[in-house]
Amino acid sequence: MRQIVAVIFGLGLLCNALLFVPQAVAVWRKKTDEGISLVTFGGFSVLQAIGIVHGIYQHDLSLILGMAASLLSCGTVTALTLFYRQKRLQRR
Repeated sequence: MRQIVAVIFGLGLLCNALLFVPQAVAVWRKKTDEGISLVTFGGFSVLQAIGIVHGIYQHDLSLILGMAASLLSCGTVTALTLFYRQKRLQRR
């Protein structure tokens, strides 16, 4: 039963990572940071990094991989937001 819960947890984390992909694609296509909360996505990225560290200490591969996937997708939104925001502010 413990293994089943671990697999379901890992799949849930993978789905969590996939939820950030449409936002990353939208920012990439529109080439703008408008409407994106840097505090929100930056905060998510920090929490995911903490989750990876916690997973390492707990020796929980599902948590490590799930949080790493989420950090990759959410971090992409964060990085694109920073990039386009800096670009927009330089034009002023």
